[in-house]
Amino acid sequence: MTTTRRNALRNLLAFTAGSPLFAQSPDALKEKVNDEDVLGPVNIHEFEIVARKKLHKLAYDFIAGGVEDEQTLRANRSAFEHTVLLPRVMVDTSKVDLHLSFLGMELDSPIIIAPSGGKNLVLPNADEVVAAAALVSKTAVCSATGVQLLLSEGKPLNWWANTIGSPTEASAKTYAKRVKESGGKAIVLTVDNQYQSNRDRNNRNKFDYGYMQTGVPPTAGQKPRRPATAAMWEPHTPGMTWNYIGWLKSGANLPVIVKGILNPEDAALAVQNGADAIVVSNHGGRQMDTVIATLDALPACVDAVGGRIPVLMDGGIRRGTDVVKALALGAKAVLIGRAPLWGLGAFGQPGVERVLWMLNAELKLAMGLAGTPTLASINRKIVKQHR
Repeated sequence: MTTTRRNALRNLLAFTAGSPLFAQSPDALKEKVNDEDVLGPVNIHEFEIVARKKLHKLAYDFIAGGVEDEQTLRANRSAFEHTVLLPRVMVDTSKVDLHLSFLGMELDSPIIIAPSGGKNLVLPNADEVVAAAALVSKTAVCSATGVQLLLSEGKPLNWWANTIGSPTEASAKTYAKRVKESGGKAIVLTVDNQYQSNRDRNNRNKFDYGYMQTGVPPTAGQKPRRPATAAMWEPHTPGMTWNYIGWLKSGANLPVIVKGILNPEDAALAVQNGADAIVVSNHGGRQMDTVIATLDALPACVDAVGGRIPVLMDGGIRRGTDVVKALALGAKAVLIGRAPLWGLGAFGQPGVERVLWMLNAELKLAMGLAGTPTLASINRKIVKQHR
């Protein structure tokens, strides 16, 4: 065996030994996780184990899966593993404050629920359940639907409406006005969804994307109406350009947050075209494979923006220390997508609430141990990226 091959094998063994998912055999870990009590799982990884047991295979694969070879899906997590913290000591952290002022909103935490399709694969009216959990947890939630009842009752929900765009300027303005009238605090424009992506798990399962609204049919053997196929050509919003930001803003006086930025040139263009914030995102590894991990893309996008607007990020966040790393590299806040869905799939609304509590508790503890008692005290001096 050559030295290069020997080193590669050694690195692989070291990685698997240190991974929370490989520290024990999957079967042994499943047996140890309590799947009957919402307080049973001790981390987000274990919530996924419980959710996988309870979900239909099509639902689990849709949520957990990425695109094609899932390189980007794995890269989002490994980026956190090759980013380390350099904590400060002898700093008074007897009080740790997670409070965030963002675009005129006062938030209890920089952890926000990301828009994520397929919630109804978990349970009916799942968007409403997740929104209710966000309200209880005093967390902002980004979604296309599921908030109308809470807002109509006058509940203080921080709702960011998510859209992938609409065909015309008139429809964009009408949409923005409707969001404003409904009580939305911001519009999140997802810009990396030009076409339906090529997801091998869904293709293999003959997944019908209509299930995202209806849930997986309960009747065994029922055939999908329009099954997913390899490299299917299905346009979503391929004609959307930077003009769309202005269309939304002219329809309603709401902040427009552009989600799906990876290239620093696009980060700069978002500022030039009136975006109020951007989200560095690769759609959780679900749109295009082999693109850069979001944590790795974050610093260059932050530098391109130059402090003119806030930068957020999503992708791969499973621990409070992950949040600290993202904030240290310049994110103002983070969005989490799969973690709330694992809570939802495991225990319904209490599971979502528990996942949010757990991440915020881990974040508060990590800030205390890192010597950063406030969000403003977290900076690039406490983090280092290496390969």
